[in-house]
Amino acid sequence: MPAKANEDPSLPIGELAKRSGMAASALRFYEQQGLLGSLRNAAGRRHYRRSDLRRVAFIRAAQTVGLSLEQIKAALGSLPDSRTPTPADWERLSRAWRPLLDQKIQAMTQLRDQLSACIGCGCLSLKKCALYNPKDGAAKHGSGARYWLGDSASTVMAEQPGDD
Repeated sequence: MPAKANEDPSLPIGELAKRSGMAASALRFYEQQGLLGSLRNAAGRRHYRRSDLRRVAFIRAAQTVGLSLEQIKAALGSLPDSRTPTPADWERLSRAWRPLLDQKIQAMTQLRDQLSACIGCGCLSLKKCALYNPKDGAAKHGSGARYWLGDSASTVMAEQPGDD
């Protein structure tokens, strides 16, 4: 499909896949999810704008930092005329994602710290864990992963009656 002088030249899906490092099936999925848009040639084959290489790089970078496809779609949808993100767009969007990333970092740090202490005893059971959940005290706070929901082991431990 020849491009006009002022148009963004197009790439067949195989070329975009090769140049972006993504499988063609992933590109079709991104298109299905509204993250990419393709053009069709006379034979009905998908072609993408060359600038979609940067759009795919944006999607991959956003996924790498843990954003969902819905969050990425919302970010791309905030751009005028469905354009490819510019460096200024990336700066603005990444600044808006900082609180979410900070929250994920905090949760992963908490998991790392609790996991290393927990695995040390070998029981691998919060229900039986004498260190973090003696006598299944966390269950008194409700069902679910109580420590992930905000309860702390120190609170549960403080509520335990002494073994006299």
